[in-house]
Amino acid sequence: MQEFLTPAIPFLAMALAVVAGLVLSWLVRRVVLQLNRSKPELRETSRVARLPLRLVLCLIGVRIALAVTTEDVPWRRNVDHLLVIALIASVAWLAIALLLIIELMVLTRYRVDVADNRRARRLRTQVILARRIGVALIAVVALGSMMLTFPAIQALGAGLLASAGVISIVAGLAAQTSLVNVFAGIQLAFTDAIRVDDVVVVQKEWGRIEEITLTYVVVHIWDDRRLILPSTYFTTTPFENWTRRQSEVMGTVEFDLDWRAPVEAMRTELKRVLAGTELWDERVGILQITDATSGYVRVRVLVSAADSASLFDLRCLIREELVLFLQQDHPTALPHVRLESLPSAAAAGTPGTSPTGAGARRPGKLSAADVPSRHPADPQDSQLFTGSIEAIQRSRAFSGPGEDVFEDRDKTIASKN
Repeated sequence: MQEFLTPAIPFLAMALAVVAGLVLSWLVRRVVLQLNRSKPELRETSRVARLPLRLVLCLIGVRIALAVTTEDVPWRRNVDHLLVIALIASVAWLAIALLLIIELMVLTRYRVDVADNRRARRLRTQVILARRIGVALIAVVALGSMMLTFPAIQALGAGLLASAGVISIVAGLAAQTSLVNVFAGIQLAFTDAIRVDDVVVVQKEWGRIEEITLTYVVVHIWDDRRLILPSTYFTTTPFENWTRRQSEVMGTVEFDLDWRAPVEAMRTELKRVLAGTELWDERVGILQITDATSGYVRVRVLVSAADSASLFDLRCLIREELVLFLQQDHPTALPHVRLESLPSAAAAGTPGTSPTGAGARRPGKLSAADVPSRHPADPQDSQLFTGSIEAIQRSRAFSGPGEDVFEDRDKTIASKN
């Protein structure tokens, strides 16, 4: 009977170890949830760590059971090697799950659904990026630990460490762009340049920072598009951050109106609109004339709101209400285009005279009445083409022969014939 029981003892021990590991993992989870009764969201997140915790405890129990019930034989060493590799992977999995739980516990202490959530958004950005860095480090350490369990790879590792300088230079040159983005992502997270849920304007697009990774940043644009930019963009290119220090922002609404615009009536209407909406935070609400050129009066309304979304809606509301107010109560204030007709040159002449009548003289005939009066001693007479008979004759010398030249030519020809 003992001969049959001896081979089965290791299997029975491993089965008991597995059962003990499952019971212990259940107890640990119940204790953790009981200590955090005030955080119902932890129950859902803790399920991520339930399976890796069971694997770790069961593998530890199986290794102990094999070490107690078996001798140091080759098959046991091979099985133990496989268990060590599985245990390293399970521990890494459990560590990553614990990072997720810690991230949730930290973020639940700070709400981001309030008006002034700058500190919460800053902490959220740093915690998320730190968790991702931690996951990467855990994966690298776990992989290295698995490789070190193989003797042949240990010798290879020693050779790689001996040439670490050359390898690091080659890797740095090959992954230069990626490393620059990685360091830029770390810089963004811990220098507080941008945070998750910040309102920014990048490449003439308005949106919110949705995600910050080690290599790129996702901007949720107002029309539900996503603008994905490398991390280096925010460290090398200027951009607008509307919520860098605080969530409160100000905006303007401008009108180009007629000069008869009722400014005081518009101020009264603006106060009525602001008093009747919750979008206004009661900080700034003024109406001013900022320009009066090109035939129009520019009226600017400056208002403030608790955040950028409320400001956009408030500006649209003020624009609609004031336009409707001017259309209904003051239509003369709307922009107008004025045209003025001036009398023509013919209508401005002496009534009853005709340029082609009997008293009209032909072009080219000058008289003293055609010349404006000018002082004879004026020294500028010799430099002008108007002002005297000599000046006008001088102008004709520059413009070519006139009608008098052709009349003299006709008389000469007639006398010869």
